Amino acid sequence: MTVELIDTNEEGATTVAVQQLGNDRTIAYTEGPDLVMERIFDAPRELVWKVLHDSDRIPHWWGPRTTTMTVVENDVRVGGRWRWIAHAADGDAPFTGEYLEVVAPERVVRTEMFDVPPFNQGEPAIETMTLEDLGGRTKLVARSRFPSVEVLDGALSTGMIGGALDSYDRLAEEIARG
Repeated sequence: MTVELIDTNEEGATTVAVQQLGNDRTIAYTEGPDLVMERIFDAPRELVWKVLHDSDRIPHWWGPRTTTMTVVENDVRVGGRWRWIAHAADGDAPFTGEYLEVVAPERVVRTEMFDVPPFNQGEPAIETMTLEDLGGRTKLVARSRFPSVEVLDGALSTGMIGGALDSYDRLAEEIARG
């Protein structure tokens, strides 16, 4: 991990610490209260969108390889709810949220929260995911804005980056299935 200090040299701008967390396949970094993940997939945007949002395909890519996944709810429309549960040897990890914006196949905004007390008592993270068409390839950018840097640091301390990087590798494999 490295920390870069970025100063935009604009009047009134502050220096922002950027923490690099990714690997050679997926760019991952923090920027203030945001966790940003970027990956380019060798597939058209419509296919990437379908695999990301198809309830039957989500269990094949979401979460680390050491878990199984149950999609309890996945209503991909504005106001629709989602709830997915990762099952691991040390217990279940439920996540939930609401879709705030859906513009298929290019953008989705949703809330996300780890659905166990006391974590489900506060503000959710807001994830904005964009899919950029690169002419047969797709650039996915997921920006999760946490309520504060401290909440993001708490999430990172759980080891979530390893699971997220694993998920993106699994997503690439699932997309390759067509």
